[in-house]
Amino acid sequence: MMNRKKFLQLTGVSGLLLGSNTFAATKKAGTKPLVISTWAPNIKANKAAWEILSKGGSALDAVEAGVMVPEADPTDNSVGYGGLPDRDGKVTLDACIMNHLGQCGSVMCLEHIMHPVKVARLVMEQTPHVQLVGDGALKFALSKGFKKQNLLTSASEKAWKEWLKTSKYDPNRSVKELEEKTKRENQNNEPWPVALLNHDTIGMLALDANGNLSGACTTSGMAFKMNGRVGDSPIIGAGLFVDNEVGATTATGVGEEVVKICGAHTVVEMMRNGASPEDACKEAVRRIIKNNEAKAKDLQIGFLAINKNGAYGGFSMMKNFTMAVRNENEERSVETKSWY
Repeated sequence: MMNRKKFLQLTGVSGLLLGSNTFAATKKAGTKPLVISTWAPNIKANKAAWEILSKGGSALDAVEAGVMVPEADPTDNSVGYGGLPDRDGKVTLDACIMNHLGQCGSVMCLEHIMHPVKVARLVMEQTPHVQLVGDGALKFALSKGFKKQNLLTSASEKAWKEWLKTSKYDPNRSVKELEEKTKRENQNNEPWPVALLNHDTIGMLALDANGNLSGACTTSGMAFKMNGRVGDSPIIGAGLFVDNEVGATTATGVGEEVVKICGAHTVVEMMRNGASPEDACKEAVRRIIKNNEAKAKDLQIGFLAINKNGAYGGFSMMKNFTMAVRNENEERSVETKSWY
């Protein structure tokens, strides 16, 4: 005889399976392409992605092309060329990419290569591995024809030397304090050609006309970090996750806290169980706050998500987290809701 406990366990599992199967319907004819990315300045990145999506191209090609825009922008101090260095003065880059088949590639602590996302895609497509790190990632990139470049711009070098005067490391405050100080000191001088509050990371998600999802994430990481530090951005399941039956998610902010809850994967699983993209992102934020009750108001972390049906949303811990959106009807940026 089946007791009440076993009955509830079985019916609960069945309900989850039924909910999952219901959500994982195949794409409807006439899927409308969409691309979203972290932070308002990345409207320019969405434009590059949209060039591909609007012509029937794949979501994978779109996200790769999109995030390459800030990777090559010397005025973006948080991604690629022009990224603020670690405390040793080295610009080290992290990136990952994931397609609708669940295939993915990642590079971490990569130096001298302007477009780490391209290297990550080659890891996915041309190696039996998912992640390559440091010198190994560099050797692989050079073997594929990439050329070494100096990624430390004069502006980022100046910021690093200014930071060295105190060597105070605070992932949330050090860059802001540095910007405020330089604004005061340079009232009548040449302004820095770098936006010191352009945050860290671009995460981009796309849905193409075939109903397929892909995502990419790329960053130079926290300014003045310890050499070798890796956050959530290149970690599949933390900074990025794609499940073509459900949806896709990316994250930005203090990556250590995102890693602790497997943030992107958590959001996708919330959507699998019926949550909207915004509500799923909110639940991930709630879990981070639960882990950091004493210091939660000093953290900024944001999530973006798209579900299989093309609905999208985001949520952050603090105010002022924005996402850039592009589809056939609009090109805009919007501030997400926040916990605080």
